[in-house]
Amino acid sequence: MDVTTLLCTTAVFAIFLISLTALRHAPPSRRRRLPPSPGSPLPVVGHLHLLKQPLHRTFQQFARLHGPIFSLKLGVRSVVVVASPDLVEECFTANDVVLSNRPWVLVDKYIGYDHTTMSGEPYGPKWRALRRLGAQEVLSAARLNAFSQIRHDQTRKTLKTLIVDSSNENWELLQLRPLLFELIFNMIMRMLAGKTFSGAGDRFREMVSEVFEHAQTSNPEDFLPFLLLIDYRGLKKKMSALGKKLDNFYRTLLEDHRRHKCDTIIGHLLSLQQSDQHLYTDQIIKGFITNMIIAGTDTSVVTLEWAMSLLLNNPEALHKAKQEIESEIGFTRLIEEQDLPKLQYLHSIILETFRLFPPGPLVVPRESSADCKIGGYDIPCGTIVLVNAWSIHRDPKVWESPTMFKPERFQGRKEVEMNKLMPFGMGRRACPGSGLGHRMVGLALGSLIQCFDWERLDRKEIDLSEGVGLTMPKLKPLEALYKPRQSIVKILQNN
Repeated sequence: MDVTTLLCTTAVFAIFLISLTALRHAPPSRRRRLPPSPGSPLPVVGHLHLLKQPLHRTFQQFARLHGPIFSLKLGVRSVVVVASPDLVEECFTANDVVLSNRPWVLVDKYIGYDHTTMSGEPYGPKWRALRRLGAQEVLSAARLNAFSQIRHDQTRKTLKTLIVDSSNENWELLQLRPLLFELIFNMIMRMLAGKTFSGAGDRFREMVSEVFEHAQTSNPEDFLPFLLLIDYRGLKKKMSALGKKLDNFYRTLLEDHRRHKCDTIIGHLLSLQQSDQHLYTDQIIKGFITNMIIAGTDTSVVTLEWAMSLLLNNPEALHKAKQEIESEIGFTRLIEEQDLPKLQYLHSIILETFRLFPPGPLVVPRESSADCKIGGYDIPCGTIVLVNAWSIHRDPKVWESPTMFKPERFQGRKEVEMNKLMPFGMGRRACPGSGLGHRMVGLALGSLIQCFDWERLDRKEIDLSEGVGLTMPKLKPLEALYKPRQSIVKILQNN
């Protein structure tokens, strides 16, 4: 090493030491004040070893020890979790723009067209264009109204499958989850493509189920990217192959619609493509198909399963809902979507279900695009911010008797504060499909109550333990006894 190189190296090292010393002795006001953390992170994995399923319960325990905001180091990612209405409001009002990015996840890369769908696109002009497209052309009130008959028809078709013999008044055993999945999935597919994709072994249903499996898993590769280099589980290969199969299927749907000019959501988007090929590209349309199927199906299915479980454990509420439907609709026709605003107690049941068992117990994560502050703490750029909605929904400081099922708590309340009840998220990136979700859940739940009598299998209450997944399914699928209500059978069969 020559003298010049030696002097340069020594100078750089000296500057580093001086800077390090200055940082250590800097006044507290100049240092970052990060949220408290559950102990020092381990090398490489950080706090990953502390996480136990279900995560929302683990985070609730951390909040009890460290307060309503705390930080974690998960592999290479910094994460902040908040669990109080005041902090949530601060996140999605003053900091909403800064917290409007999505973190990088494997599913969005391979299933979400490399983070270019409305749910995965980084915040910016392109995302705002996608959001407007979704709000105005796909999920607007006018567009939803145009497809209301499809949802009514699919509901009747699905419920008819439960009536094998109209004269049979015996109780029958039913596992609800497959029925609910069939109903909601086919509602969405008929709106999108004009036809259903049902039946054992159907390849598209199998692909969608595989997407749910990957989307509901906390993949280590999302926090330890170096694992992708070895792909020890073959996950990258599997998801890449799945993404290609889905894309091929979507391409077939688009080609079919171009030939037959179908009156569906896909058909409408393709008609818009003729006037603006830059915005309404095939990939953008396929991204909307993916978002509607993935975001719309499972959230509605788990909400309906939880609602029926709660009603079976609280037969007085089930009876009250049945009386309301009989009073408002009578015995001469089936419930329709336009009846839902009149059915206030049914609406309260749905809100109370959202409160106790939100379809997203941890609101879909955000990522800070710049340094900001939450609760007086410094949140560095690139931090993942999670909201523990499940914990807030059960906070005794926010809700009276928080663990009890009391739909009456919502009666007479015109609005519910969004920072206290957030089944569809908050701020700019709140779920744009909330209107469709309310319609599908309200119509399906109201129809199940109107058309059938329901009982538990025995005197034991339904187990309300939570399973693992982003949408918090029941640990044990709901099984119940049902029989058609004779006053409704003929109406159902003749429609």
